[in-house]
Amino acid sequence: MSNGPAGHVTRSSPPSGFRPHSETPARHGTARLRTFLYTVDGVPIDAVYDPGAVVYENSRPPSVQPVFVVAHGFTGDVDRPHVRRVVRALRAYGAVVTFSFRGHGASGGRSTVGDREVLDLAAAVAWARELGHARVATVGFSMGGSVVLRHAALHPDDTDAVVSVSAPARWYYRGTAPMRRLHWLVTRPTGRLVGRYGFRTRIHHRDWDPVPLSPVEAVPRIAPTPLLIVHGDRDGYFPVDHPHMLAAAAGDHGELWLEEGMGHAEHAASEELLARIGGWAVGRTVGGAG
Repeated sequence: MSNGPAGHVTRSSPPSGFRPHSETPARHGTARLRTFLYTVDGVPIDAVYDPGAVVYENSRPPSVQPVFVVAHGFTGDVDRPHVRRVVRALRAYGAVVTFSFRGHGASGGRSTVGDREVLDLAAAVAWARELGHARVATVGFSMGGSVVLRHAALHPDDTDAVVSVSAPARWYYRGTAPMRRLHWLVTRPTGRLVGRYGFRTRIHHRDWDPVPLSPVEAVPRIAPTPLLIVHGDRDGYFPVDHPHMLAAAAGDHGELWLEEGMGHAEHAASEELLARIGGWAVGRTVGGAG
């Protein structure tokens, strides 16, 4: 295995100790694929490609379909039912790439809770491009929502549209009970054991050094890429001042959907909301920013 420039990915057999996956041989854009990707820092990432269910005119090749690269929330992975539900909804609008962040599911490494996960997303986006898709929309939830913002800020040419759902605006937030529990899970040895055996999430013991760019600092750097911020007004993790901060930082190039009655992340996203997200992203990647 060799590492290339940022975002480059090699595909390989699973590393020792990981379950094998089958990869269906077929023309790009026409079959479901599952493989391991390698990030630029050498972490194996479990990734799945689902072709889109939409049908285009015969004169338009499958690669014209937009592809959604979905970044799940903390303790999720590609096989979780709530992640697969997002895939099923978005496939009506294009192909979908999902992956397990480092430290989650069958992926290697340990979670850095949103820091080096940007490299995981970059590998998944690069794979989507290699599969022939010219238009990429990243869609992230909670921790994944912060990752898609930072990825778009650090790699502005990699994505054509960005959707961040239930993301924090700032780091180290402990203002709600769920976030205090999450900080215990991440910062305490006992909490990390619970994460490993209770949530199938292996968490790194080191503090951030340096502290990564915060989501609210990242947002102004995303322009002119279209940006959608989605948040529930009943989010138990991050209250509504978080999306308002992100929207204010985005200015005219961002759009905020504050969803009435919605809670947090994938579990709270209705089928109707996921359909609206898919339609919004297709309008930006295919029909222009209009």
